[in-house]
Amino acid sequence: MAKMLLNRKARTATGALALLCTLALAACSQSGDGGGATPQGGEGAEPTIAVYDKAQALVPEKIAKEGVLTVAIPTNEPPTQFYREGTKTMTGINPDVARLVAGTLGLKLQIEVTNFDSIIPGIEAGRYQATVSSMTPTEERIKALDFVDYLNMGSGLAVRNGNPQKLDFDSLCGKKVAVLTGSYQLKVYVPDLNAACKKAGKGELEIQQFQDTRQAISSLVSDRSDAVYADGPILSFAAKQNPDIEVPDNNTASPVSIGLSKDAGLTDAVKVAMEHIITTPEYTKVLESYGVESMAIKTVNVNVPQ
Repeated sequence: MAKMLLNRKARTATGALALLCTLALAACSQSGDGGGATPQGGEGAEPTIAVYDKAQALVPEKIAKEGVLTVAIPTNEPPTQFYREGTKTMTGINPDVARLVAGTLGLKLQIEVTNFDSIIPGIEAGRYQATVSSMTPTEERIKALDFVDYLNMGSGLAVRNGNPQKLDFDSLCGKKVAVLTGSYQLKVYVPDLNAACKKAGKGELEIQQFQDTRQAISSLVSDRSDAVYADGPILSFAAKQNPDIEVPDNNTASPVSIGLSKDAGLTDAVKVAMEHIITTPEYTKVLESYGVESMAIKTVNVNVPQ
C-alpha cells in the first residue's frame, strides 16, 4: 500500500514515466564510504556547448553584462556531484548540466558548494541565482523559487547487505530511517509512509536527519539506522562501492528541476535553454557518461509540482 501511494505521487503531472534504471550506474566513488576511484563520467573534459541565441537573448541585461551564472550545488555525493579526483573542481551529473545551461546562455558558470538545506535560503538571500541539485519541485518550494525540469530521478531505499530485516517501502513502520535534511523524501514521501503506517495501526517511521547521504550511509553500516531513503542514483552508486549495503526497492522516477531565483529574471531564459539542451548530443553524452541516460527528459515543464 505504501509503495503504491509513493508511485502514484511520483506519477502526478508527469504521466507514465519509465522506472529509473539506477542499477545501471557504473564505476566508482572517491568518498570514504564508497571506495577510492572516480566515477566514470568524472575523468573526461568538462562538457561544452554552443551558445543558443534564442536563450541568450532572454538573459537579463544585468546578468549578461556580469557574464556569470552563480549556481548552488550540494556537497560531495557521487554520481550527482563530486570533486574531480585530486582537485577542487566539482563534476557529476548536476555540475555538468549546469555547465550546459551556462554555456547555452553564454555565461561563465560559478559553482558554490553548500549543504542542501541551505540552498533555498541562499537563493532567496541573493547569494546564488540558481541551483542544480536534484531538487524536486513541490508546492511549498515553488512559493520560494521557479523550477525548470532537467531530468527524471527516482528515490531508493538502502539497507544492510542481504537485507536481514527484509525491508521495503511497505515495511518501514517503526524503523529507524535516515534521510537528507530538507529532502523531497522527508518533506513529501515520509508523510505518506507515516499515514500508511497509522492506517495499518503501526508506529510511524523513526526519522533520522543528516546533512548528506554519506553520513546517512555511515549510520546504516554502523547499525544506527535500519535504512537510508534518498536519491536513487546516489544509493545505487554507493551500493556498487560498499559491499555492506544494497538497494532492494526504489520509486518511480519523477522530474527534478533547476531552481531559480524569482527575482533574477532568468526563468524564461533557462526554460528555452533546457528545451534546446535536451535535443542536443551534449545532453545525451553527459547522461551516458554517468550511465544514467534513462533519466533524460523529453519535455521541459516550469513550476509543475510533484
